Amino acid sequence: MSPDNPGIGAGLGEGLPGGPGPRRRPTVAAAAAYVLTEETPVYVISVAAELSGLHPQTLRQYDRLGLVCPDRTGGGGRRYSARDIQQLREVQRLSQDEGINLAGIKRIIELENQVAALQSRVAELAAAVEGAGAALQAREAAVHASYRRDLVPYQPAAQSSALVVWRPRR
Repeated sequence: MSPDNPGIGAGLGEGLPGGPGPRRRPTVAAAAAYVLTEETPVYVISVAAELSGLHPQTLRQYDRLGLVCPDRTGGGGRRYSARDIQQLREVQRLSQDEGINLAGIKRIIELENQVAALQSRVAELAAAVEGAGAALQAREAAVHASYRRDLVPYQPAAQSSALVVWRPRR
């Protein structure tokens, strides 16, 4: 807010006569309750349509076909996330630029989701294998540590015809 023009850059009437006063920043606890990710459904259908460059009826049609499935509010209204907007743009690109029909686009999306799930599973299994390898090395180290130190590794002697007599100590 500039001292020359208090109305420019003011938030919700801040600095204006009769305005509600300065806006308060949310507390840390309140801010933590509203963590926004790219999967947080925040956009109503009109905003999602504007952001994706599509008509709201097109978004409704895509929802009916299962191409993009936004979350729903308690009253049944659609709420789109940033990921949904990105997917809407990809559907439009595949349809307009690549000439793929909507059934083909749906199959592509299903296959991409399947690939992502399989990659996630591979990562889980790789982590499990790594953990099992570490456990195996730990067990092997424990076995080696339990060896009696009075044992001597056997080394075969060179070809010899010498006879060795062993006599126990008494």
